[in-house]
Amino acid sequence: MYENLYEKITNALINDGYIVIENALEPFLAKELFVTSLHLNYKQAGISHKSTLDTTKRKDKIHWLDGDAESTCKYLAFTQGLENYLNRHLYLGLRYYESHFAIYEEGDFYEKHLDAFKNSKNRVVTTVFYLNAEWNTNDGGELIIYDKDDVKIQKVIPNGNTLIVFISESFPHEVLPAKRQRHSIAGWYRIDEV
Repeated sequence: MYENLYEKITNALINDGYIVIENALEPFLAKELFVTSLHLNYKQAGISHKSTLDTTKRKDKIHWLDGDAESTCKYLAFTQGLENYLNRHLYLGLRYYESHFAIYEEGDFYEKHLDAFKNSKNRVVTTVFYLNAEWNTNDGGELIIYDKDDVKIQKVIPNGNTLIVFISESFPHEVLPAKRQRHSIAGWYRIDEV
């Protein structure tokens, strides 16, 4: 069902290291996931430093994804297919995918960061899938993607059904302050043990 999309993502990871795809999945799935995200119990996210949680660098709240809802089962089926395709064509040795719903309230942000450190054995490929319909530049909350030299290469408006996939250790990124409630799913393909 998604073979052409998997191929497009794989080619982009080889050539550019990242891709932004608008209207990536079926529109009804993005809507279903958005509705699902409205009824979850979120917890404050933060950056872990040993036993403490630093909440000064990010303000979003998260809820780890599971297959309890039909919409999340469909989304996880898509991500499992992508994992299989990437392993088959790029020999990445991906072992599993973890993801969470993220909600940014007005004023929430996430400072510039990498999802994995160079040569680390954890997150290899990052995905971000946006759920809000009809988002525009006045709503803020854009994702800024930088290259390895810290040069801004793309500003992504978090419009519903937009999918971003990139090599986790290669692209610093940040989320600008949102001006209204912003919903997404962030995920990572990993090569470490579960």
